[in-house]
Amino acid sequence: MLTREDDVDACALHRQGWTISAIARHLGHDRKTIRAYVTSGRIAGTRARAAGDSFAPFVDYATARLVEDPHLWASTLFDELLGLGFTGSYPTLTRQIRGRRLRPACEPCSPAKGRPVAVIEHPPGAETQWDWLELPDPPAAWGWGSQAHLLVGALSHSGRWRGRLCEAETFPHLVDGLDTISRALGGLTRSWRFDRMATVVSPNTGRVTAAFAGVAKHYGVQVALCPPRRGNRKGVVEKANHVAAQRWWRTLSDDVTVEAAQASLARWCATRGDLRMRPGGADGKMTVATVAEREPLAPVSAPYPAELVVERTVSAQALVAYAGNFYSVAPELAATRVGVRVRLGEVHLNITDPAGRVVLARHRLAPPGAGAMVRTDEHVHALNTAALAGSSPAVPHRPKVRIPPGAAARAAADVLTGRHDRACDAVVVDLAAYAAAAAGRNTLT
Repeated sequence: MLTREDDVDACALHRQGWTISAIARHLGHDRKTIRAYVTSGRIAGTRARAAGDSFAPFVDYATARLVEDPHLWASTLFDELLGLGFTGSYPTLTRQIRGRRLRPACEPCSPAKGRPVAVIEHPPGAETQWDWLELPDPPAAWGWGSQAHLLVGALSHSGRWRGRLCEAETFPHLVDGLDTISRALGGLTRSWRFDRMATVVSPNTGRVTAAFAGVAKHYGVQVALCPPRRGNRKGVVEKANHVAAQRWWRTLSDDVTVEAAQASLARWCATRGDLRMRPGGADGKMTVATVAEREPLAPVSAPYPAELVVERTVSAQALVAYAGNFYSVAPELAATRVGVRVRLGEVHLNITDPAGRVVLARHRLAPPGAGAMVRTDEHVHALNTAALAGSSPAVPHRPKVRIPPGAAARAAADVLTGRHDRACDAVVVDLAAYAAAAAGRNTLT
């Protein structure tokens, strides 16, 4: 087989009048090889097949099977072809599938990247997009485990977004986040768009759950659901998730509290996120904050009365931590697990047993993150009494003092060493014998 360089030289020399033998001697190849390239039109760099195409009879079957099942394993197809008389190897089959492009692309499984993307119109005040963002490795002091959960809401028209840190993705946490973020965004749009989250959409039916239907009716919004596996439909909030993870969460310090982290997120959104530029205005540009202020948003009504429930461990001071504040319970509950129940919109919280059957304490809510210690007089008195009862007025023992074994210890040691038994075996004089001897005597000598 000639290289492309030798093929070019052979053709050029042949046009100059060289004979096949002269060209063969000059290039160091056989005359039949030179003749095949010069006169027969053989293509350099390709080797002629020694035999015919052995896979050609099986092309139709392989094509039909891969059209029926684009995810069919090549090894499974190889097993089927062996039963039909295919004598090639497995690498031959995979090479034929790739070379002939027999496997079609599966549209439902194709990634969104690289597809044509339609431009979706977002009229002012029409839609708010919502999504959960799982944030890894929260500070250990939060006690949230391996993940923190951030509910993100974004106005589709202006791109303004806010977030709410939550311990879990339960229904009460979702309602609390929806209410808080809607107020931070400035009001309610006409519809809320969600993906297929289980607290909004039933996994079995694909329809809005009865519980969330009550929330939507309370706030007076429509519920729009994204089609399955169509993340681009809520691209505004998806981009907000990406920004929140990379520009805020990635640089959050380990010693920050939940309330401080929430405040830092709100501060970043107001000073960074809302200052992004958008087309519009007299000079062709407006900030996100300016566009958002012009959106016709409805006022937010009273919070939906969902009950937020979290579990806490009572401290040694008989205090329960919640939202950056501390609330008292009876001192005998120290080191036990209790439940904190807060109904959204109310000004009190209840501390109950984990099952929620018994109310152990009721306090007025302090502002989140205030660091307040809310205690009742009864709890203060009971804690002081228990602390005094558990203390002793005795002087503590010094580490270097001589304390020899006492009488009880020596008696126990005698039992162990057998001294007690030998003492018991000693002769005991009976006083009756002395009395008898004295009775028989009548003189003093």
